Amino acid sequence: MKLKRLGETGLIERLAKYAKGIGDDCAVIRLSKKKSLLVTIDMLLEGTDFRLKEASPYQIGWKSLACGLSDIAAMGGTAKYAVVSLGLPEKLTVEFVDEMYCGIRALAKKFNMDIVGGDTNSSAKLIVDIAVIGFTGQTPPVARSGAKKGDIICVTGSLGGSYKSKRHLAFMPRLAESRCLVKGFRINSMIDISDGLSTDLNHIAKASGVGACIYEELIPVSKDASGVAAALNEGEDFELLFTMPLGEARRLARRTLEVSGVKITQIGEVLDKKIGVKIIDRDGRATDLKAKGFSHF
Repeated sequence: MKLKRLGETGLIERLAKYAKGIGDDCAVIRLSKKKSLLVTIDMLLEGTDFRLKEASPYQIGWKSLACGLSDIAAMGGTAKYAVVSLGLPEKLTVEFVDEMYCGIRALAKKFNMDIVGGDTNSSAKLIVDIAVIGFTGQTPPVARSGAKKGDIICVTGSLGGSYKSKRHLAFMPRLAESRCLVKGFRINSMIDISDGLSTDLNHIAKASGVGACIYEELIPVSKDASGVAAALNEGEDFELLFTMPLGEARRLARRTLEVSGVKITQIGEVLDKKIGVKIIDRDGRATDLKAKGFSHF
């Protein structure tokens, strides 16, 4: 069977039998009753995640670390260390690599992180592979699998147009927003929107064994997006998609609709599994919300 036929999600599910705990944004290693270690790794490839003609080396470095930090945010954690591995074409200059590391270090500094090691190798195309290590403290890690019937579905920021605006090269991971949410509210499930709202909401629904319904008119569409379809499917937004009990959502709405200056929008609710994942258009019609976001295969 060709990988394209199996698909990225199918491949991950197939590989899950060889590993423990596959299925969330980070691997979780419990250190004690009150502390867990979070480990995530993101491999960014030239031609897929960035193009040398469209991105500066600084932006490539920044994004390569930011993707891993977004995974830590999706679990409600704090990032502490990073390990950087590079596959480098011989045509690149030393100055290019220096500038790429400047991007990595600049973002790491913002979150008081340390770069603690890595590896280098030759490669036909540029590959940046960064592992990020983080921790959770008093609040346990937030998984994709905790959504409950009756939860309100929320999202930070706005969606769509990430490529058009080049926001995908310079986004700020929602670590601060995530910590505010998990410290102040009961968050049942969370994921970062890397593959697109349609795909990532389906991930939460499948992992949690629930259905879901979102409303087209409530989706926060970015000014850079071409429309709702872009907000649903383009991906690379790296916003937080999370669910919380109705009472908690009301408390959040009364208190403020912003956390650290970032807007939070309530876009739908978690339903019974038998209903599936739906979207209600502006005329009140319900249709299946199919996962049409990015897939590597």
